[in-house]
Amino acid sequence: MDKFSELSCCVIMPTYNNGQTLEAVIRGVLDYTDKLIVVNDGSTDDTLIVLKKFPDIDVISYSDNKGKGFALKKGFKRAIERGFSYAITIDSDGQHKAKELPVFLNALEENNEALVIGTRNFKGIENMPSKNNFANNFSNFWFRFQTGIRLSDTQSGFRLYPLQLFENHKYISSKYEFELEVLVRAAWQGVPIVSIPIEVYYPPIKERVSHFRPFWDFSRISVLNFVLTTLAIVFFKPRHIIRKYKKKKIKDIIKHDIIGRKTSHKVVAGSVGFGVFMGIVPIWGYQLIVGFALAHLMKLNKAIFFVAANISIPPFIPFILYLSYVTGSYVIGEGSWSIDFELNLENIKLHIKQYLVGSVVLAFMAGIFTGSLTYLLLPLIKKFRRK
Repeated sequence: MDKFSELSCCVIMPTYNNGQTLEAVIRGVLDYTDKLIVVNDGSTDDTLIVLKKFPDIDVISYSDNKGKGFALKKGFKRAIERGFSYAITIDSDGQHKAKELPVFLNALEENNEALVIGTRNFKGIENMPSKNNFANNFSNFWFRFQTGIRLSDTQSGFRLYPLQLFENHKYISSKYEFELEVLVRAAWQGVPIVSIPIEVYYPPIKERVSHFRPFWDFSRISVLNFVLTTLAIVFFKPRHIIRKYKKKKIKDIIKHDIIGRKTSHKVVAGSVGFGVFMGIVPIWGYQLIVGFALAHLMKLNKAIFFVAANISIPPFIPFILYLSYVTGSYVIGEGSWSIDFELNLENIKLHIKQYLVGSVVLAFMAGIFTGSLTYLLLPLIKKFRRK
């Protein structure tokens, strides 16, 4: 059994009007494996003639050009139908060398959960378009911002994918930007991303076939980056921080972040006050996610914020609900410390205005009070600890 069969891996090759180089690339891959899926993305040159020379390979072909992302989706779907667990994608323009395929398999053996990227070394490469270097640096920057992971070649199309990424997931892009979307979303799912060095070849300008349309393709990539960046700020970065701080012990946070000397009194007090505010404000289920995003923008201490926001844990919820209704009664009514109804979900719905108004006002008051109290007590606490 060859290594491709042993590892349940195939090769997927999307192609569009690369008839001049396609045959050589196919023969190069067949030197290593016959588990090859070629997706003819509506080519209008002699691609079909070339493909007829290889009757034993799996070919997907359709008449209209749909884009590289669409072609890859078709290839991944076919690979899953055939029972493969992994797929290596390789371009058909001759840029990638089939001799690198065993390197991907070695990386797969070392980490069978990883998405492996063939990283190109752009230094000293002949005939490399300057726009490629700019586009790659641009993509690398936003990928790091969106995921926190530093990669040097996020645009390489020579990759090994775990096919489980495509079994129950829908992707919004279908052209060049698809590979970036998969990479970012894989990182968000916690999939390890491994880089391996590869060689790359760029033919002279007169021989080069490029289907990248600078304005339209760059516009789509920019729109996708806007969407991914928004999701990263609003949801995925806060979720990562929440998971991170849930693993920290509260006593360590108090010792190093609150009482420690590295964080200023203003930041500690602001973080405590804002945490208490977000713990009470009536956006149940989203308090930590929204709070972490805002705490990051306001440059507060997120560990301290996390501890303070836990004021809304179950033992305190009835007390918070009661004070919210009392506060609401004073703001929008005659005001009373007694409540003539039982605190449950049905009654909350019936008195929702009183609750919403009261909880927001209570959140502001509690946040200001706890923040101010923290600011006043910190010098005394630190002075006591030094004795």
